[in-house]
Amino acid sequence: MTDSIITQLLLPLSLAVIMFGMGLSLTGRDFLRLWQTPKPILLGMLGQLVLLPMVALAVCWLFALPPALAVGVMILSACPGGTTSNLISHLAKANLALSVSLTALSTLICVFTTPFIINLAVELFASEAATEFSLLTVALGLLAFSLLPILLGMAVRAKWRDWALTAEPLFNRFGVVFLLVLIVSVIIQEWTMLVAYFDRVFWATLALNLACAALGLGLGRLGGLNARDTLTLAIEIGMQNSTMAMLIAISLMGAPDYAIAAGIYSIAMYLGASALVAYSRSWGPLRRAPVGE
Repeated sequence: MTDSIITQLLLPLSLAVIMFGMGLSLTGRDFLRLWQTPKPILLGMLGQLVLLPMVALAVCWLFALPPALAVGVMILSACPGGTTSNLISHLAKANLALSVSLTALSTLICVFTTPFIINLAVELFASEAATEFSLLTVALGLLAFSLLPILLGMAVRAKWRDWALTAEPLFNRFGVVFLLVLIVSVIIQEWTMLVAYFDRVFWATLALNLACAALGLGLGRLGGLNARDTLTLAIEIGMQNSTMAMLIAISLMGAPDYAIAAGIYSIAMYLGASALVAYSRSWGPLRRAPVGE
């Protein structure tokens, strides 16, 4: 997937469209909730921004991933959960409002944190054959294609609420379809490396997903959160924004081999998410818990 209209134009614009759709689901009340119930938010931020990259680093070393794949996993760890985590929270009967608030806040913060995590990953794993990239370019790219579209979506929601409520599901469907197309494109472009390392990368990304979901459950229990909020932390910390990770690798860094981990993770993460949904709907405490618990 060399430089083309897909990597330089369609991929960034598609992520911007997805983020705009996320903005359509947000209101000022969602951020007011951050001040009203700070504990779940603080625990979620701790998990996503501090502990998750540490888990990813351990996974890279444990599975002895080659440099490009290790950097790809670290890029994933620097990208907060996107609209997919909100959808899974809805299906799992978790706290959707908390999920949306965590996703929005972490997306805002990652504009500043992600470039430094990526720089650290390149220094650790690919310093000898590192792809040159600019911290400023990555930060400005995330600002342009994630933060600004979210704010625009929120402004549209505030002015044209009825249209926003109608359009939001369409943007969510677009995000799912585009992610599938992107995964296929990465697989075709990097087929040789994929065949050589699929087993190792699949299990590494699945381990990342399951370990971070368990981390979310543990943080919720240690923090004394109710079952619904605890499940939400498991989903938000366990699921990463693979579309954003691919944008960073392909369009902002010009390194499609870094996107392989995100492509495989996009498949692996649904296994962990499906387990959480099945547990919560069939056997877990949420099956009997009222909405407020």
